[in-house]
Amino acid sequence: MTKDNLPMSQVEFIALCAMMFATIAFSIDAMLPALPEIAAELSPGNLNHATLIITSFVMGMGLGTFFTGPLSDRFGRKVVLISGAALYSFCAFIGWYSQTLEWVLVARFMMGVGAAGPRIVTLAIVRDLFEGREMARIMSFSMMIFTLVPAVAPLLGQFIIDFSSWRGIFVAFMLFSLISVLWIGIRLPEPLAKENRRAFSFAKLWGGAREMWAIPAVRTSMLVQSLIFASLFALISSVQPIYDQTFGRAEEFPIWFAAIALISGSASFLNARLVMRLGMRYLVTTALGLQVLVGVAMIAASGIDNIDTQFYAFAVWQLTGFFFVGMTIGNLNALAMEPLGHMAGTAASVMGAFSTILGGMLATPISLMFDGTALPLIASVTVLYTFSFGLMLRMRRLEHAAA
Repeated sequence: MTKDNLPMSQVEFIALCAMMFATIAFSIDAMLPALPEIAAELSPGNLNHATLIITSFVMGMGLGTFFTGPLSDRFGRKVVLISGAALYSFCAFIGWYSQTLEWVLVARFMMGVGAAGPRIVTLAIVRDLFEGREMARIMSFSMMIFTLVPAVAPLLGQFIIDFSSWRGIFVAFMLFSLISVLWIGIRLPEPLAKENRRAFSFAKLWGGAREMWAIPAVRTSMLVQSLIFASLFALISSVQPIYDQTFGRAEEFPIWFAAIALISGSASFLNARLVMRLGMRYLVTTALGLQVLVGVAMIAASGIDNIDTQFYAFAVWQLTGFFFVGMTIGNLNALAMEPLGHMAGTAASVMGAFSTILGGMLATPISLMFDGTALPLIASVTVLYTFSFGLMLRMRRLEHAAA
């Protein structure tokens, strides 16, 4: 199939892509308002364990990312998307039915594996049908719609909880996946012709990973991405308990989260305007350095007695954390992919899996450190950004030495 015989308008295709991309954000952010209820019901002895619901999904997604792209090259895009959606829906049902936190975590991990399909395969479908500036245009419109999801997902999650319970969110996940599968099955023909499919090979994946790790710029970009993802996942896991237990603003949390997410979405547009003039590495290094300074200032101000001042300072810190992700991840992907044009598909899967899994592993102990204050999170994230900043400075020295 080509774009010329695509049996849907570009508007419908963009909406479908945006819905696929939204699977990840919806699956993570809609759960945030449910963490207190889940903790009280399934982990009353240790409320912090409920934050594992976020990182378990992330690590499952990272594992699925490693295999999803190559599998879609072998078996076709639709079968991998539909299989992933089936796994996602089945595990959402297990999450709805589970009576222990352990089973919820298993369900969330496997939901993450299934959600890797929409994350990776949708990119491949866009590339199958479009190229060059037209591909960039489709992706831009899809991402514009996608940026709304993190803003509305906690509000939707809170709405569902108000009319049912935390288990109702898992029902929403099943309905979301069902709509996606029906839409794909009915409206989207298989975009990858059989003659263009390639054999799946573990040896090829492993060889590609070794080749990537041997290139200093690629290795550094992957490590920095992992540390940034760890900071992001730790923040997302801990932000609701901080609003609730530290500042007593649980009811306001979805509104604050939505406002901050919408403002943070402008980072991608700002980055697009600056990157051609300043360069990818410069923007990443500057963003990381600024985030370190903000973190140090927050640690220094942690002794402020006024709780409202502490809250507004934390909200600003949360905003910078989300905003600088938009100024770094895309640039780091581009830096890493520059020398890997001959193995772009494999590189995307390996890089996504590595950074997501390592980020989730680092974020897990940080989220468990919550002691009723925001200080452990802020200090840990500042350390991660400091290491990231140091790695980017080292990349600069290596580039200058090579020149």
